[in-house]
Amino acid sequence: MLIDLKLTGKIVMVIGGGAEAYRKTQSVLDSGATIWVISKDFSEEVRLLGETGKVSLLKTEIIDAKSFIDSLNPKPHMLLAVTDSSKLNFELIKTAKTYGSLVYLVDNPSLSDFILPAVAHVGAVKVAISTGGKSPVIAHVLRERIENLITPQDLLEIELQEKLRLVLKSIVDSPKVRTKMLYEIFNSVAIKRALLKRDLIEAEGLAMELIKKRGKH
Repeated sequence: MLIDLKLTGKIVMVIGGGAEAYRKTQSVLDSGATIWVISKDFSEEVRLLGETGKVSLLKTEIIDAKSFIDSLNPKPHMLLAVTDSSKLNFELIKTAKTYGSLVYLVDNPSLSDFILPAVAHVGAVKVAISTGGKSPVIAHVLRERIENLITPQDLLEIELQEKLRLVLKSIVDSPKVRTKMLYEIFNSVAIKRALLKRDLIEAEGLAMELIKKRGKH
């Protein structure tokens, strides 16, 4: 079961500063959470995330996981333990759990509260791919395939549908009728041609004509 957690305004801590920490941080970057990456060293990619203000970096070496978690105020809503020390990772998530944090353990998914799927993210489209932790490599390959399938026309179609949903909500009471009209717009050959030319204004005009025409029936 894949669930998109609402993390807006929450605190997410990623413990570790290497390549794996970077990948896991990328998974939560657009979640609206306040993200801290904590490590004694940071890769260039992680450092760049800090320099661009996407995350906050705390450079420190964690000797005692329990003391470190106990000292945090406020406590993280989510903690990802992705250091190169299995023992430290385990101690971090064990203590964080006592404070009610959702936890992810990079080297033992069975002890994690959730699995971070590979996410194909193109424009407004997000598709999560999970192999249940069995093969991150295949998940990554499938993510790339899906990203290549999503076209600029698809993204314009989403933008157009968003605008038209608002228009139809203000003039059509029945959800069933609104849905039927949105499908009719989606299947319109003329509108598809306009989107193929990346002319959103023309596509919107044609869609509005179709809505007015149907409104007279």
